[in-house]
Amino acid sequence: MEGVVVSSTGSHYMVESSEGTHLCKIRGNFRIKGVKTTNPVAVGDKVDFTQEGDCGWITAVHERKNCIIRKSVNLSKQTHIIAANIDMAFLVVGITQPRTPQGFIDRFLATAEAYRVPVCIVVNKTDLFGEEEREEWREIGAVYTPLGYEVLATSTVSGEGIDGLREKMKGKVCLFSGNSGVGKSALIHSLEPDLNIRVGEISAVHQKGQHTTTHARMYNLSFGAKIVDTPGIKEFGMVQFQKDELSRYFPEMQALINDCRFNNCTHEHEPGCAVKQAVEEGRISSLRYKSYLNILHGDEVPLPGLLENKNDRK
Repeated sequence: MEGVVVSSTGSHYMVESSEGTHLCKIRGNFRIKGVKTTNPVAVGDKVDFTQEGDCGWITAVHERKNCIIRKSVNLSKQTHIIAANIDMAFLVVGITQPRTPQGFIDRFLATAEAYRVPVCIVVNKTDLFGEEEREEWREIGAVYTPLGYEVLATSTVSGEGIDGLREKMKGKVCLFSGNSGVGKSALIHSLEPDLNIRVGEISAVHQKGQHTTTHARMYNLSFGAKIVDTPGIKEFGMVQFQKDELSRYFPEMQALINDCRFNNCTHEHEPGCAVKQAVEEGRISSLRYKSYLNILHGDEVPLPGLLENKNDRK
């Protein structure tokens, strides 16, 4: 039989088929050729499975059209697939309570570019915004909208942006992701109030979110969308890329690669670099460029928010 994985706990999988939902496992030696990850099967995967009594066995994973993948937290040399076969990823970010570091945003976007996943940025909790937060919200739009990323603003308290977000999701398999505490679960509850998704609190000590989702899960929504809710991520560890390859996943740099003097330019120290010149002239955000350099050197220290370097904005 064929189906789609709608839930994964790491040891058990719920697979949805035309005949219903099935509890499945994988054999201990199950592997996907050429793929080394901590989870060979992910939510969103189309799979073949056999049913044996109360438990089924996944026998094959169909070719993926895309996926979101990150470095495994505990096994730094391995990777973890967050979800597969996504039509649109919604990256939920916070400006306050808690703040999403720009480095987190840029790591996620670069990974999505590498694995062919369209992304929409959702700035949540606008009901908490003062004038400084609204200025930063405008800055986010000014940086990312010209790169082809739509930036939406939402609030589960005031209802701002909820209808527009719902409309954008219709007919799509959507991934909701973000760092812990940005309000993903509350946002999903506003989109579909009947879903039983637990909403968490923010740690008053560290202003960081507490995980409310422990495993990835796909839900069918009443307005014709499917949503994959994922555990909140404290740090988004990127899979390592070749140094002369990374800039291809920054759209503003990709557009200038052929103008550099050297074909393998890393855009850091080489003469005749079109990317560095664009940064100096303000055509590429200096903060995006810093994100690029941090990733290039494997630096996992998150960058500050857009307004924390007020004298370094372009």
